[in-house]
Amino acid sequence: MGTIWKGGTIYTMKQELQTVEAVYEEMGIIKDLGDLHELQQKYHTDITEVQDLNGGVMFPGWVDSHMHLIGHGETFLKLQLGGCTSLEQVLEAVRMQTELLPEGMWVIGEGWNENEWKNSEGLERKSLDLVAPKHPVLLRRVCRHVIAVNSAALEAGGIHENVPDVAGGLVGRNADGKLNGIFKELAQELVLSAVPGVTEEYLVTALTAAIEDCWSKGLTGCHTEDLSYYGSCIRTMNAFDTVIHQNQKHFRAHLLVHHLALDEWLNAQKGKGKESPMLEFGAMKLFADGALGGRTAWLSRPYADDPSTSGVAVHSNEELEQLVIRARKQGMAVATHAIGDGAAEMVLHYLEKHPCPEGKRDRLIHGQILRSELVEQMKRLPVITDIQPSFVASDFPWVMDRIGEPGNLLIYAWKSLIEQGIPCAGGSDAPIEKVSPLEGIHAAVTRTKPQHERVYGEDERLSMYEAISLYTKGSAYASVHESDRGILEAGYAADFTVLKQDPFREGPDILLEDVVQMTVINGHIVYKNVSKMDEI
Repeated sequence: MGTIWKGGTIYTMKQELQTVEAVYEEMGIIKDLGDLHELQQKYHTDITEVQDLNGGVMFPGWVDSHMHLIGHGETFLKLQLGGCTSLEQVLEAVRMQTELLPEGMWVIGEGWNENEWKNSEGLERKSLDLVAPKHPVLLRRVCRHVIAVNSAALEAGGIHENVPDVAGGLVGRNADGKLNGIFKELAQELVLSAVPGVTEEYLVTALTAAIEDCWSKGLTGCHTEDLSYYGSCIRTMNAFDTVIHQNQKHFRAHLLVHHLALDEWLNAQKGKGKESPMLEFGAMKLFADGALGGRTAWLSRPYADDPSTSGVAVHSNEELEQLVIRARKQGMAVATHAIGDGAAEMVLHYLEKHPCPEGKRDRLIHGQILRSELVEQMKRLPVITDIQPSFVASDFPWVMDRIGEPGNLLIYAWKSLIEQGIPCAGGSDAPIEKVSPLEGIHAAVTRTKPQHERVYGEDERLSMYEAISLYTKGSAYASVHESDRGILEAGYAADFTVLKQDPFREGPDILLEDVVQMTVINGHIVYKNVSKMDEI
C-alpha cells in the first residue's frame, strides 16, 4: 500500500540543509517522513515496498517554471543550428537537409545565434537562396523572436517586395528596399502562416520525446506555453491529454494560455475534462517586448550599440491594458514576457491598475532588465519573476554591448530580487536554452559559462539553496501549489529528483556532470540512470 524511501541524503528544502532519514508515501502522496526506524514501526503493516536510494541525494521534484514543452520536443524532429559557429556551417546544414527532403518540402530549423559565430555576417535571404533554391526555408533564431527565410518561403507565403510593415513587428529590408528575408516579432506570422500545419500525431511524438528527455534531466514537471503555435488549441490539448493521461507519461504540466488561443480555449470550456493533478491551466500569456539578441527587447533608453532603437513594444498601451482587462474578466492571472525595463514598466502599471484575482499570481517572465523603482512596485503586487539562470551563460558578455553602461539598470539581478522579497521561480525557456535545471542552477550559483572562470555580476550569485529553491519552492509558488508541492512534507506530492552526488557538499561544478540518478513522479519511478545505478 505504501513505499519507504531511504538509504541516502534526503533534503526537505523547507530550510537550508534540513534532512530526514526516510520518506513514507502512499498513492503518490507523502504521508510521513523522519526517522527510518520510527516510520517502519509506525507503518509496518502498510509498507509494501522499500526503495533504497543507494547513497543518492533526494530533493523535492524539480520543475521548470518557463519553457515550451512541445517546442523542446521538436528539437528532436527539426534541423538544430545551436552548435553552429559560423554562417557557413548554418548554410551547409541547410544544404544537406535539402538533399534529404523532396523538392518543395519546407526546411525548418532553429537555434542559430550570430553572436556565437566567428564572424558577424548575417543570415539572410540571398545566402539561403544559394544553398536552397527549390525548398522553402524557415530558420528561427535562438530567441525565437527572429526568423530568416529564403525566396521560396516568401513565394509560398505570398509575400511580395512591397509588403507593408506589421504593427508590433519588423520586416527586414536591404539598403535598396528589397526584402532581406529577416522577420522580427509579429512580422514572423507573415511567413509562419504559410508553413503546413502539424498533425496531432506530430504533437504527440514531440511531447513524448520532450517529456522523456525532461525526466532524464531530473524534471518532474514544467510550466509551458504551447497552445497558440500549432494551428489548434484543441488539438494541442488533445495531444497533452493523450500523452500524459492515456499513454501515462507521468509529468506535471501547467499550461499557460496565450491570449491568441483564449477564445478557442474558452469555447472548449477551459479544457474541462482534461484537467487532472498532472495537467492544469494557468495564467493568460502575452508578450510585451522581444529579445536582447535582436534588439527588440524594449528598454527605457536606446541600445548602446544601435542608438536608433530602444526595442519593440509588441502592443500599444491601449492594447496591453485591454488584454489585462480581458484576463481579469475571466478570473485569470497574467503572465507577461517582459525582458526590457521599458516593457516591465508598462506591464506593472496595468497589473497594478487592474488587480490580480484573489488567490492567483501574475508573472513577469524573464525580468532581465529592471530598475529599483520597478522592484519597489513589484513588492506591492502578487507578482513573481520567472527567471532563466542559463541566460547568464549564453548572453554575457555580448549583452553588455547592447546595454552599455548599466547606470540605474539592474542587469539579471536575481540576488537583488530575492533579497528584496520578490518571489522567483527558475526555468530554462527551452528550446531557446538547454532544458537542464542542473545547468541553470550552476549558472545561478557561479554566474559563469560552463568551464569558464570569468564571473558576470559576482554580487548577484545565488547560494546553492537559493538556486535549487528556484526549481522547487519557487516553481510551486508560481503555480499556487506551495501547499502541496515544492518541499518534502506530509500531504505533499511524492515527486522526487534524485542525484548521484550532493551539490551542497561537492560544489556547483558537479552539476555539469551526468548526476541525475532517478526521477520520481507521483510515486512512480519514471527514469533511472542505468549507468549510474551500475556504478553503485
